[in-house]
Amino acid sequence: MPITLPRNLPAFDVLGQEGVMVMSEADAFRQDIRPIRIGLLNLMPLKITTETQFARLIGATPLQIDLTLIRMTEHQSRHTAPEHMETFYKSFQDVKDERFDGLLITGSPIEHLDFAEVTYWDELTEVMDWTQTNVHSTFGVCWGGMAMAWHFHGVRKHILPAKAFGCFRVLNEDPASPYLRGFSDDCVIPVSRWTEVRRDEVEAAGMRVLLGSDETGPCLIEDRAHRALHIFNHFEYDSDTLHHEYRRDIAQGTPINVPGNYYLADDPSQPPQNRWRSHAHLLYGNWINEIYQTTPFDLNQIGSYEQILGGDPRPYR
Repeated sequence: MPITLPRNLPAFDVLGQEGVMVMSEADAFRQDIRPIRIGLLNLMPLKITTETQFARLIGATPLQIDLTLIRMTEHQSRHTAPEHMETFYKSFQDVKDERFDGLLITGSPIEHLDFAEVTYWDELTEVMDWTQTNVHSTFGVCWGGMAMAWHFHGVRKHILPAKAFGCFRVLNEDPASPYLRGFSDDCVIPVSRWTEVRRDEVEAAGMRVLLGSDETGPCLIEDRAHRALHIFNHFEYDSDTLHHEYRRDIAQGTPINVPGNYYLADDPSQPPQNRWRSHAHLLYGNWINEIYQTTPFDLNQIGSYEQILGGDPRPYR
């Protein structure tokens, strides 16, 4: 089954050319089926790139996905045309009375700021609290995952002495997890961040590390109490994303190393090598499948059905 996108959203044509099944909203409406509702709270400056990356991954499952693009209400994007934002995005205040099977909260290049210094932090805390009553499963990515860990558990983000930048190998620490179904014993994932969360603080907060590395720390963690996953690295990246970030930092005079294990022979004149694509599809496909297996058919029951069924966050397993 396809992902439902507006016909004139740039991702519609991009994904269609890649062979991803996409369906217009009008065609989806004619099908007598309850789609999985996924919200994408897009905090990245390059909105079109980010929405395409995530739509590619969540649109590759056999289920029909209804994707809603969400923005912070008062924050104005300086890198995406206002017409695009007005046409395709809803503010959080516009959707906060709705319910979603899943919500993705992206990263944002504001790691150097304390959370309280972020201009939209107050509304983002409202979003995170709202997920506990209106969202079945939440997936925080990079800074978005760190924000959730801080808000719900007081887990700090720590500044690194140098940017973690490149493709790093992480270990599968919980092969029985439904989110890692089909994963190898280890895999490679792009990393691009100046901060980290630490394993001892994550585990002390009651969360479980699913993918991790001695070199770059926790990669994927599960917060079962809040029906959430946090990933601090970037399975969603395109093959050339790290390349563009590397060239950008060089142009801006930012000290940066050549992204490791990315170019052939670590030579930036050679083409990048995508070593993470298959595991990216596995992870997001597993997330969508776990939502499908556990979410109530009636969206109105999200936020209340767990109490009715005895508090088990996976009542249908």
